[in-house]
Amino acid sequence: MTSNVGPTVRRRRLGQELRRLRQEKGMTAEEVAEELMVSQSKISRLENGRRSISQRDVRDLCRVYRVEDKHLVESLMQMAKDSRQQGWWNAFGDVPYSVYIGFETDAASLRVYEPQILPGLLQTPQYAEAVIGGALPEATPEHIAQRVQVRMRRQERITDPLSPLRLWAVVDESAMRRVVGSPQIMSDQLEYLVRMSYEPHVTVQALPFDMGSHPGMSGQFAILEFSDESDTSVVYLEGVTSDLYLEKLTDVQSYSMMYEHLRAQALNVDQSRQFILEMAQQHLDRKGSN
Repeated sequence: MTSNVGPTVRRRRLGQELRRLRQEKGMTAEEVAEELMVSQSKISRLENGRRSISQRDVRDLCRVYRVEDKHLVESLMQMAKDSRQQGWWNAFGDVPYSVYIGFETDAASLRVYEPQILPGLLQTPQYAEAVIGGALPEATPEHIAQRVQVRMRRQERITDPLSPLRLWAVVDESAMRRVVGSPQIMSDQLEYLVRMSYEPHVTVQALPFDMGSHPGMSGQFAILEFSDESDTSVVYLEGVTSDLYLEKLTDVQSYSMMYEHLRAQALNVDQSRQFILEMAQQHLDRKGSN
């Protein structure tokens, strides 16, 4: 296991190995939970990497699975220890989507479709503040500022000189037309979006209303891919109170096909830049008319 991956991916790899051991033993998660006198949901969360895995958890599971290879047990114990290290986002306190940030931090590429807001990795601080403040009307200014700081920190993946994130964003026209903050903030944001689209590892495509019905009408989704072949791709669906992570090959393939159709229906890169700049100018015109 490479040492430069974050705790989220480490937990995921360890969970996959524990699932493999359980399946080789021919046991169900329910049977394991019953023997350890824990809930079945705990076993599921350990295996899908959504829960921190302690060395004691590993020891107990290896005992249940009758793992006799001491080197394997020691390796799994070390993986558990490494997986409990904190990611950079822990310094910002309780971040509700920390699992996603962990995946994003270690991802090699990200494909995202946004129907309502502009992609978080391509937001200006002013736009981010307005988006977060609008989505969390009861949040304190301090909480909003913290969330903005986290979002700006996430954007460092885009400018990482050693391993920049390969980002492909398809953005619906509604996200460009919605006035978030003010017409000036929107105009500045859209111009920034165009500037970022000139980065060699960033691709932005606009999806105008005129394109009609399309596969993304059910809502936002993101597909994260990793450089290590052992780390399967993840589809991320954002929710209000909880998020959904899809890792089954059939699910990933379905969303990947959806994304290819979105890319095909969207404007090409040059047309998208022109379209986005026209949207930016319309916001300025709105500002001047007020």
